[in-house]
Amino acid sequence: MLTHPTNFEENCGKGGIFVYLCRIIGRRDGETEARVNTDEQIAEAVKGGGREGQRLMVSRYGQVVFSMIARQVPRTVDAEELTQDTFLRAFSHIGSYDPRRASLTTWLCRIAYRLTLDFLKRRRLPVVPIDDNTAWETDISDEQLEAELSTGREERIQQLEQLMDNLPPDERLLLTLHYFENRSLDECSFIMDATPHALANRLYRIRKKLHKELQKT
Repeated sequence: MLTHPTNFEENCGKGGIFVYLCRIIGRRDGETEARVNTDEQIAEAVKGGGREGQRLMVSRYGQVVFSMIARQVPRTVDAEELTQDTFLRAFSHIGSYDPRRASLTTWLCRIAYRLTLDFLKRRRLPVVPIDDNTAWETDISDEQLEAELSTGREERIQQLEQLMDNLPPDERLLLTLHYFENRSLDECSFIMDATPHALANRLYRIRKKLHKELQKT
C-alpha cells in the first residue's frame, strides 16, 4: 500500500537525489522573496537564468509537487527523483508558462502529472483489478455516494486506500488531485488535459466503482 508523503525539506537534508535542488534552495533571502513573490515574477526570474528564481520556485512549490507525487509511487526515492525531474523540466520550459491559463503551482502539477503517469505506466506492479463491468448498476445518488465514501472512519479510510492502490494510474491521480489536493475541476482539467465535464463524469464513475467494491467488504 502507498505511504503518506513525507516532508520535502526533511528529505533535502539527506543527500541523494535532492542534492542539486537543495543547492538551488540554499539560504532563504527575505529581501528577494519580498520583491519576487507573484507567479509571474518568479517565472520571469527563472527565465532570467539566475538561480534565485529557481530557488524561489523550489522552496515555494516543492512540497506541493512532492506530496502529489509521493501519494502515487510506493518508494520515496522515486518520488524524490520525479520531483527533481519536474522542476528541471519546468526550468527548461519556463518560456511556455502562461499565467493567464493557470497558476504556477497548477502548471508544475501538470508537468508532474505527466511524468508520474509515464513512470507508473512503465513500472506499475501487477494489481488485482477492480471489476468495472457493473459499476453503473448501483442505484445511489451522488450525495449518498459522497457521504458513504466520506465517513471518516479509520477502517473505511484504510479500505479506500487499499482500493485506490488497485485503480489505474490516471484514475488514482485524478482522485489525488481533486480530493487530497483539493483542486477544482478546472485545475484538474488543465493538469490532465481533459474537459471539466469529462472529469466530473469520470469521478462519478470511479466513486461508484469504489462504493461497489466497499459493499463486498
